[in-house]
Amino acid sequence: MYIIIVGLGGIGRTLVSIAAEHGDSIAVVDVKEERCNEILEHYDVMAVVGNATDRSILEDAGIDRADAIVTATADDAVNLMTCWLAKRYNVANVVSIVNQMGHSDLFKEVGVKITENPDELVANRLYYWSGSPDMQQVATIPGGTIFEMTVEEGAPSVDKEIRQLRVKDFVFIAINREGKELIIPNGLIKLQANDKITVFTKKEAEEASFKSLTEQLKVPKTEE
Repeated sequence: MYIIIVGLGGIGRTLVSIAAEHGDSIAVVDVKEERCNEILEHYDVMAVVGNATDRSILEDAGIDRADAIVTATADDAVNLMTCWLAKRYNVANVVSIVNQMGHSDLFKEVGVKITENPDELVANRLYYWSGSPDMQQVATIPGGTIFEMTVEEGAPSVDKEIRQLRVKDFVFIAINREGKELIIPNGLIKLQANDKITVFTKKEAEEASFKSLTEQLKVPKTEE
């Protein structure tokens, strides 16, 4: 795959590393020459210094033969304009981060695959995990996350059938009971204290899912 990565901040540099590990051909674009020079010291890539909203810069990066382009700058205007130009060059796969989610619809109108501001996503995860010390992320997969939580003794969900719980945008994958028995859950299974629950949730519903499960699997906190 020939991929163009626009923006060599933390996300862009990580993308270069991942793409290089997969053996892809890579071109990078950044307005800062020092960033381009730094990436050239570590990876065999084509580096173009300049603003990706300039057609000539994209053409220097090989936009006419790119299989994919990812825009990862901190400026949504730059990301959006670059994606729009990439669409004009018929790039098959156009992907971008969106720093302000209020701009999401603009990217969708252009036909761009988007992901929300990664800093905000990580911050939200950390916040909800901080309130659930035993919550453990197992894996991330396209479109969602798999994680584990333990049912606390005295939680609202104890002795309730799964079908009685509030389940929206997530599914129970497995229940590990007392470290001995693995249960494939269905609606009639009753949860017990200390059950370790494995759950899959859609990416866009992670925050709501964490909150809902915490309310149901944990003992409600009381104010002193």
